[in-house]
Amino acid sequence: MLEEIKKLNAEISTAIANIKSAEDLENFRLEYLVKKGKVQVLFDKLKDVPKEEKPAIGKDLNVLRTFAEAEFKRLKEEYEIKAETTADFDLTLPGRTGFTGTFHPVQQIKRKMVDIFESMGFAVVEGPDIEDGYHNFDALNFAPDHPARDMQDTFFLKTGKDHLLRTHTSPVQIRVMKSQKPPIRCIMPGRVYRNEAISARSLAEFHQIEGLYIDKKVSLAELKGTMMVFARRMYGEDSKFRFRPSYFPFTEPSAEMDINCYICGGAGCRICKHSGWLEIVGCGMVHPNVLSECGIDPEVYSGYAFGFGIERVSLLMTGIDDIRHFYDNDVRVLKQF
Repeated sequence: MLEEIKKLNAEISTAIANIKSAEDLENFRLEYLVKKGKVQVLFDKLKDVPKEEKPAIGKDLNVLRTFAEAEFKRLKEEYEIKAETTADFDLTLPGRTGFTGTFHPVQQIKRKMVDIFESMGFAVVEGPDIEDGYHNFDALNFAPDHPARDMQDTFFLKTGKDHLLRTHTSPVQIRVMKSQKPPIRCIMPGRVYRNEAISARSLAEFHQIEGLYIDKKVSLAELKGTMMVFARRMYGEDSKFRFRPSYFPFTEPSAEMDINCYICGGAGCRICKHSGWLEIVGCGMVHPNVLSECGIDPEVYSGYAFGFGIERVSLLMTGIDDIRHFYDNDVRVLKQF
């Protein structure tokens, strides 16, 4: 048996030396290493060897098999590497480029806005995207027949008409006023949903940052000052802006702040509806009814609230002329930021 092992070992060594191709290597495997190959045939004969000789013969057989398998593995790796390096390449193809990820432009603008308000002493709070009618409408002084409650403006859920996708982040203001005592100074960034026609200036799903300040003797002058400081830090000291009267159920008096159109420079274009101005924030003094509903005495406390559409601000900051470009996933647009 030992002689057979030595003879097979010499045969395998010679066979390995004669391997010149991947085909030769495969023939070697089929002759020596498969289940019915020459190495396994010797292992099958081990049962007929006298008991006292089995340990020595078994050891030599294991050495032989290990040697054959190791040489096969080594040659296989060599031929695989050779096959890869000799493969045909199309040298006219462009090279593979690694791309570095970045934040979406809307998220970049959101972060900048949050940083400005945090530097002014506002805390950041968040709330649920799915709201009930009380927090989204009732507590904010919306009349029972207000148009915003209708199906054409609000996405109601199938669980019932009292559950909806929030139309603004104002419900977070209600939750804050009900859970905290004045003074309150915070902003509420988040995603909101409205059943609106999608256009160059409007989306059905977008982002807002709302703010709230409640304390004793808070005045409209403080609101205007806060908005002016924000506008100058966001758009530059030379930015032109204006306040004009408006209406919101949850503030009284109410106003909107406009900034000069970045596209036409105030001459008038389709983005600014040929007015020369773009509205960036709605604001006003918190309505006494809202304060009372939240358990805050309007005779003692007053406050202001404001709300920005982040996509609208992002249009101003990036120079993009169509709000839909933010979500078309066009790398040519996004990679600029």
